[in-house]
Amino acid sequence: MTDLETPRLVLHPMTPADAEHVAAGSPPAGARWAPGYPSPGERGAAARFLATCAGSGDPSPFGSYEIRLRADGAVIGGIGFHAAPDGRGSVTIGYGLVESARGQGYASEALRALLRFAREQGVARVHGDADTGNVASQHVMTAAGMRLVGEDAALKYYAVEWAG
Repeated sequence: MTDLETPRLVLHPMTPADAEHVAAGSPPAGARWAPGYPSPGERGAAARFLATCAGSGDPSPFGSYEIRLRADGAVIGGIGFHAAPDGRGSVTIGYGLVESARGQGYASEALRALLRFAREQGVARVHGDADTGNVASQHVMTAAGMRLVGEDAALKYYAVEWAG
């Protein structure tokens, strides 16, 4: 599996060995982790990725990706798919950035790259959600081309769909 690149970022596919380090919160030798990485959410995502690998094998290319700065290789967050596409060609995504990297358009840039990749892989629909109070994440999904499709007391739900 190869990296997905954007003008400022590299989305690096996470291997099980990478995920073990993230889940443990312990960087491998030579890794550049930005302060605050991995967040509790990233650690949880890495643990879910490892559980998927153990249960049904590596889901690549529909796994987890580290978000790295192209300029220096520092890992500033993560993005990825919760699972491979379902029978209708739908996937769910999630993402997060360290606090120091927020507000600079990195999350939208990373999400646009992941959406483009999903479409290239034949995915028909991508879902995501954000807490009702997480306006920044809502803006990320809107900026990346997703639209609000529903909400409840806790979450706002977004999706993008492509015609065959």
